[in-house]
Amino acid sequence: MSLFGAGHAQPENPAIERVILPRLSDLAGLQVRRALPSAGRRMVGPFIFFDCFGPAEFALGEGMDVAPHPHIGLSTLSYLFDGAIVHRDSLGIVQPIRPGDVNLMTAGRGIVHSERTAPEARSGGQRLFGVQVWCALPKSHEEQEPGFLHLPVEALPRIVGEGKRVRLILGAGYGEESPIETPHPSFYAEAVLAPGALLPLDADYDERAVYLVSGEIDIAGDRFGPGQLLVFRPGDRISILALSNARLMLIGGEPMDGPRHVRWNFVSSSKDRVDAAVEDWRAGRFAGVPGETERIEYD
Repeated sequence: MSLFGAGHAQPENPAIERVILPRLSDLAGLQVRRALPSAGRRMVGPFIFFDCFGPAEFALGEGMDVAPHPHIGLSTLSYLFDGAIVHRDSLGIVQPIRPGDVNLMTAGRGIVHSERTAPEARSGGQRLFGVQVWCALPKSHEEQEPGFLHLPVEALPRIVGEGKRVRLILGAGYGEESPIETPHPSFYAEAVLAPGALLPLDADYDERAVYLVSGEIDIAGDRFGPGQLLVFRPGDRISILALSNARLMLIGGEPMDGPRHVRWNFVSSSKDRVDAAVEDWRAGRFAGVPGETERIEYD
């Protein structure tokens, strides 16, 4: 068996199309690993952006501060393993998110939001660790009215047994179905595995991938470590064997209805539309976030 890590991005494993090694960057004091989009793979189903941030330890009085910024043509989904974030948006919604909860923000024709650590969390210092994904909207929904949905952890289906704990966030799988409706067929789940646990991943969607948050796994004799996005070939049933305690994020979906243009925080099937959104933000034509005076400028 071989262990794929930095510098070894293409396995010979017939089930795996590509191994993506995320780019590292810093955002609001957090180390961020960005797996999508990448040079070799722009999307997996509707998933056009995949960031794993943290784990980070904030000192007393410090925290995450992402000032108001805009989006169009996508939905953002935030999911935490540790810590808490307060979401505020131009619809007037203020919503904390905690581990296992879901914050799903649909930008549609345009929304502005901020993401910050609450004052009470700063007073004691906190750890922050989680994932944010962006899902491109189908052409029929790109200009829909913006919206926001929060689901607490207990509202999501949970599949437990044989050393596996799976929380279904979007779509259907493992005999369960998420209560969240999506405009494009997609699948998203968190899986926590004990050593020796075997997790199947059926070929229910043409495009599938798994991001290894922590631990080591084996797929058809090849070992993989944390911080890698494994993109699978269509049509094969995958078996994931945990070699240690492991946490995975599973994503998938049907191919999108055409390519997408991405410019800054904007996603659209039309390049002219993302260019217009940049100019609208520069000109102050987006609605503001109540109670916020800062904003992130387009550079």
